[in-house]
Amino acid sequence: MKGFLQLLGEKDYPEEKKKEFIDIAVQELNRAEEVINDFLTFARPAFEKEEQIEVDKELNQVLNVLNPLANFNGVKITKKYSSGLVILGDRSKFKQGFINLIKNGLEAMPNGGELIVQTFRTGTVIHILVRDTGLGMTEEQIARLGEPYYTTKGQQGTGLGMMVTFSIITAMRGKVEIKSQVGIGTTFHIRFSNLLDEK
Repeated sequence: MKGFLQLLGEKDYPEEKKKEFIDIAVQELNRAEEVINDFLTFARPAFEKEEQIEVDKELNQVLNVLNPLANFNGVKITKKYSSGLVILGDRSKFKQGFINLIKNGLEAMPNGGELIVQTFRTGTVIHILVRDTGLGMTEEQIARLGEPYYTTKGQQGTGLGMMVTFSIITAMRGKVEIKSQVGIGTTFHIRFSNLLDEK
């Protein structure tokens, strides 16, 4: 990236190439920021504070952040929320975890598709389902998901994002179940039992 930025200072360099280098530099800076944020998550205590998390409100904020990527990939986002679901945990870490998870789903649909985010409650458990119609994963890939530095994205991935997501969900006393079929898509089923009304 340093070399690209140095070339931008060359007067005779074509403007078209300069724009291309700027785009590459921005992409790499965004990637570096993601890696730094993921490392910092492990450097800090699991939760800095425990607060009320309005599930649908926070998921909407996550989807607002990721809408540009969804639009770029031609992905339709469908929301199926049950209202009034509140859990306890660190709000910023909750958002970080679901940004990583949903971003993975969007990146698995480079040629378009649908992403469904659903929430509901059964008894004392709050459920969050994230379904995509993307590339899908093999059983081996599912088993390794969340391992340090394991990624299904080749050189584009670090393997840290899902590791962070699983760590956050576990710290919030949650559980993750994954179902996937190659060429069909993937469903992440997250269950939280740390409801506000149990506190």
